[in-house]
Amino acid sequence: MKDILWRPKSPEKTKMAKLTQLINERYDQDIDGYEDLHLWSVRNIPDFWEEVWKYCEIIHSHPYSSIVNDTKAMPGAKWFKDTKLNYAENLLRFRDDHIAIKFKSEGKPVREISYYDLFKEVEKLSHSLRELGVCKGDRVVGFMPNIPEAVTAMLATSSIGAIWSSSSPDFGIKGVLDRFVQIEPKVIFAAQGYQYNGKYFDSIKKLNSILEKLPTVEKVIIIDDERSIKSNSIKDSVEYDLLLDCESDPLQFEQLPFEHPLYIMYSSGTTGLPKSIVHSAGGTLLQHMKELQFHCDLTRNDTIFYFTTCGWMMWNWLISSLSIGSTIVLFDGSPFYPSGKKMWELADELEMSIFGTSAKYIDACKEEGIRPSEFADLSKLRMILSTGSPLLGESFDYVYDHVKKDVHLASISGGTDIISCFALGSPTLAIKKGELQCRGLGMDVHSYDPEGKPVLDEKGELVCISAFPSMPIYFWNDKNGDKYQHAYFLKYPGIWHHGDFIRISSDGGLKIFGRSDATLNPGGIRIGTSEIYNVVESMENVEDSLVIGQDWDGDQRVILFVMLKDDMSLDEDTINDIKYQIKTQCSPRHVPNKIIKTKGIPYTINGKKVEVAVKKIIDGEEVTNSDALSNPHVLDHYRNILELKG
Repeated sequence: MKDILWRPKSPEKTKMAKLTQLINERYDQDIDGYEDLHLWSVRNIPDFWEEVWKYCEIIHSHPYSSIVNDTKAMPGAKWFKDTKLNYAENLLRFRDDHIAIKFKSEGKPVREISYYDLFKEVEKLSHSLRELGVCKGDRVVGFMPNIPEAVTAMLATSSIGAIWSSSSPDFGIKGVLDRFVQIEPKVIFAAQGYQYNGKYFDSIKKLNSILEKLPTVEKVIIIDDERSIKSNSIKDSVEYDLLLDCESDPLQFEQLPFEHPLYIMYSSGTTGLPKSIVHSAGGTLLQHMKELQFHCDLTRNDTIFYFTTCGWMMWNWLISSLSIGSTIVLFDGSPFYPSGKKMWELADELEMSIFGTSAKYIDACKEEGIRPSEFADLSKLRMILSTGSPLLGESFDYVYDHVKKDVHLASISGGTDIISCFALGSPTLAIKKGELQCRGLGMDVHSYDPEGKPVLDEKGELVCISAFPSMPIYFWNDKNGDKYQHAYFLKYPGIWHHGDFIRISSDGGLKIFGRSDATLNPGGIRIGTSEIYNVVESMENVEDSLVIGQDWDGDQRVILFVMLKDDMSLDEDTINDIKYQIKTQCSPRHVPNKIIKTKGIPYTINGKKVEVAVKKIIDGEEVTNSDALSNPHVLDHYRNILELKG
C-alpha cells in the first residue's frame, strides 16, 4: 500500500512477539498478529493483566488474592486485592553503575547519574523527609523545572507513601495556586530559577507569592542554582543539599495497597478549577510498564527521552522507564535555542534510541525547514514518539523524508486522565501515514456513533467499555464522586467517555480528529477540527489556524481563524484558495462560513490548541483558567470581532 511508510525488520524478536508466544502456550491459543492479541487481551482482562504483572516482575511484599473484582465496574473496579507494593521500590530495583539519568540544560554540560547514586540520593532524601515529619498520605509538591532533583524528590516521596504532585515554574501564580490549594501540601520542593531561550528566570518572587496562599506548607526545600536570591529569604526553607548531608538509615519502602494514591495530576481545561485527578501506585506502574515493555520494546540498552515539563503526564510516564533499567534523558530549556537543530543534535550527543516530543514540535521543525538527516547521524535512534495533538499526515512525510527513513514513528494518545495511552504504537506493525497504529493492549477502546453503537471506519466518540488499572481512583475533594462521574460517565453510563473524536479502521489503525467538545456540527454532520487543520496548515502561506463552530440561525456555522506568514494580508484570493483546498480535500461541508485573520492561536502549556476557550469568548462567556495557557494574551484577539456579528 502506498500509505505504508515503515515496516519492522524483525518483529519476531520483540517483547510483543514474546508475549504473544507466551499467551499461545499458556492458554492454548493460536494468536497470529496484533489485532488477535488485542482482542484476546480485552476478552480475557484478568488473565492479561496477570501476565503483564508476571512478565514485568512487579516487586511486591504480599501476594494478590484476585486480579479484578468486576471488569465492567466503571468506576469501582478493584485491582490486585491484598497485594502490597511500593512504586519507588520498583523504579529503584537496579542499583549498579549503569547510567539512570542524563541531564542537559541550557548553557550547562551534560550531567550523568548512575542507578547506584540515584538510589543513595533517594535514600538520604527519604530519611530527611521522614525527619521533617512527612508521613503516608501527606502531599508533597514540586514547583520545579525538569531537573534530576524532581525525580529524586518524587521517588523519596513515594517511598514513604506520601503523594506527589508538581507544577512547572512557567505556570502563572494563579495557575499553581488553582492546583496546589486544592490538595493542601505539607512540603514543597522549589528551584530558585530556570533557564529558557537564553534567559534566566528567577522563581523566588513567584514562589513567595505562592507560599502566602499555601498555609499548610510546613517546609520549603530549595534547589540552589547559585544565581538567585539565597533560600534564607524564604520562610521555613532549607536547602536541598543540606538534606543529603546526613547519615541515613537504610531506605525503607512502605508497603502499600495496589490502589494507594501516588500522583495527583490536573486537567488543563480553561474553565473553572482544574480537576485534581488521583492516580494509584499500582495502576500507574503496571500500565506504564506494559506500554514501555511491549509497545515501545524498551530495554536496559535504550536511552529514552521525552520533551516535557514536570507538569505534563509524559514526565511521569518517562520516569517509569527507570523500572526497566533504561537511561532516561531530562532536558530543561527551549528546544529551539540556540537553533532549531538543538534537540536533534542532542539526540546524537546523548545517543537517544527513543525520542519523544509533541506533534506541535515536529510540525514546527517542518515549518522551519529543519532537516536533521542533513546534519545529524541519528544512527542510534530507532523510535520517535509524538503526542499532545494529532500528528498531521504531512508531519509523517516530514519525519521519513527529512529526519530518518528507518525509524518507528508512533503517534500516541491518551491523557492526564488515565496517565497513559488508549492508542499507541506496536513494534510488530507497519506505519501508515496519518494513523496511530493500534489500541493499547488491555484497553477495550471503541468508537461510538451518536446512538451509542460501536462503529468501524466511521468517525465517533472514543469510549472504553471495560475497566483498566490506571483509571483514576478518585478526584481530590470529591467525596461523593460526582465530579468523577460527570467527567467520564455522564454521556454513556458505566462506559468511559474520553472526549476525543476518532475513527477506528477495520484493520485496527486509528485516526483522531480532535476533542469532541470542539467537534463541528454544521447541518448535523460531525466534523473533526483536525480534518480542516490538515489542509489549511499544509498551505504555504498559513502559519497556524484555529477553527470553531458558532451557533447561528438555528444551525452551526464554521469559523476559521488563520495566522498568515510574514503578516501578509488576508485578501479575497487567499480566502478563495483556502476554501477551494478544504472543499476538494475534505468536502463542501467542511468549508468555513467565515475566514478571519488572527495574530495568535491559544495553546496550553503542553502544546494543545484551545478551541473551546475561543468558542466561549465568541459566545460571550468568561475563560476563568487562562493560566493553563502558554500564551493567554492571545485570547484578547478574539474579543469583539466585528466579522462575527453578521
